[in-house]
Amino acid sequence: MEIKEVPTPEVPIQILLEADPSVEKIRGYLDRSRCFVATIDGEQVGAYVVRELSPGRYELMSIAVAPEHQRKGNGATLLNHAISTVRDSGAHRLEVGTGTFGYQLAYYQRAGFRAFAVQTNFFLEHYAEPIYEDGIQHQDMLRLAIVFKDAGRST
Repeated sequence: MEIKEVPTPEVPIQILLEADPSVEKIRGYLDRSRCFVATIDGEQVGAYVVRELSPGRYELMSIAVAPEHQRKGNGATLLNHAISTVRDSGAHRLEVGTGTFGYQLAYYQRAGFRAFAVQTNFFLEHYAEPIYEDGIQHQDMLRLAIVFKDAGRST
């Protein structure tokens, strides 16, 4: 897998829609973000978007893998790349928002993210259409973060 940063017009919106069902929301943060695309044999298989919130503090805005390339370790490779990219930039913290249940939560926790806040009713207030997973409607957003203990230290 090759992962490289791309300009906003080259971001595969269709892939990002796997993680966020709102084209408007995705387009709303792309211009202020860094976008990375994963390819295998020239085919786009995944993407992620990170944005600096404040000096040294970033948010993983979206990360997704095309359905036919899921459950093959590609998401973990993308997430590890995102973590490394942000850490190597000198950041001290990477945050992400996700549902309060589901496979995404375990995905982030396996990578070292820990919960620090809950945004009550986030999915009810910010999405026109309900978002369901395993027959349960997402309502609240869980905020997670990974803190880089070695941020700012040279090795």
